[in-house]
Amino acid sequence: MEIAVIGGGNGAYATAADLSEKGHNVRLWRRNIEAFRPVLESKWINLKDYQGERKVKLAQASTDLGAVIRGAQLIIIPLPAISQESLSIELAPHLQDNQVILLCPGTFGSYLMASRLLDAGCNAKVIFAETGTLPYLTRKHGDTIAITTRATRLPTGVFPAEKSEAAFRILKEAFPAVEPLQDALDGALMNAGPIIHPPLILLNAGPIEHFDHWDIHNEGTQPAVRRVHDALDAERIAVREALGYGPPHFPLADHYSQEGDEWMYGNAAHEKLVDSADWREKLVLKDHRYMNEDVACGLALLVSIGEWAGVPVPLAAGLLAIASAIVGRDLRLTGRTFEYLGLARLTPQEVHQLLKRGLSS
Repeated sequence: MEIAVIGGGNGAYATAADLSEKGHNVRLWRRNIEAFRPVLESKWINLKDYQGERKVKLAQASTDLGAVIRGAQLIIIPLPAISQESLSIELAPHLQDNQVILLCPGTFGSYLMASRLLDAGCNAKVIFAETGTLPYLTRKHGDTIAITTRATRLPTGVFPAEKSEAAFRILKEAFPAVEPLQDALDGALMNAGPIIHPPLILLNAGPIEHFDHWDIHNEGTQPAVRRVHDALDAERIAVREALGYGPPHFPLADHYSQEGDEWMYGNAAHEKLVDSADWREKLVLKDHRYMNEDVACGLALLVSIGEWAGVPVPLAAGLLAIASAIVGRDLRLTGRTFEYLGLARLTPQEVHQLLKRGLSS
């Protein structure tokens, strides 16, 4: 399959290397020419996983966005949610009918990007999909992308939902672990990032700022933090149920447990993550993706949806308020919320119809 991968971070390099090795024709686009130069010149990515280390050849590596996405059946965007709005403008002139755009995860970027494409005058009939997590636990080390584990279950929603059958035919060819959800909001409310990362960075703010490197998944994951995780996840699940989204809800507790249902990355994923030591890193709270994406986009979205749906989310709102104090701005007002997306004025029935049918030009 012809696949375009957009981005230069951990997820983009892992996706490009993994799907190339599986036999797909993968074109990789990155904006930063200097950082991209080794791959631009060689067309190789060095991949390391449980099978060892080897070089994987790409079909194309380019800074020409149009050339990379032209003719691609699947466009994968494993970029932080904060990039989605501006990227929509860049994509608008190049998109073609029936292309599937996968956001992993999306933080309801499927609706945001579809709206911005219309604003930019893009009439291509594309289909968006968004997952509950990145398909990989992965980190870059210089020119090497290390994949700790791959997702074994990948809950995914489609926008517009009436195009789900066509979208999943393409998505499952690339990611057989994809599990269909009802729609894109179902997918957004499956996003694990806004549940796992806000407690880890906010409750570990002291050691994060004190030590040169801190592993939020090792020393930072203590029983008190896990109890906050479970309470926050209960609010997410309550919002899902109020909107008519049924199980499985992929509770975060399954990620940490050796028993019960298999979570998105399978059993023992947390132990693999800790053992790799790849997450022992320097975090700058104000600037890190966990703050700008998982809090300012994901947690703000959850709080706004809870309030819109009449579901109490006091812990999510409290964590959002603490994060606002840390970054110095009110994330409930400036984050990715239902108000910002223009959806707070709609009824739940109207939102579900919109999710099913999509936006009209």
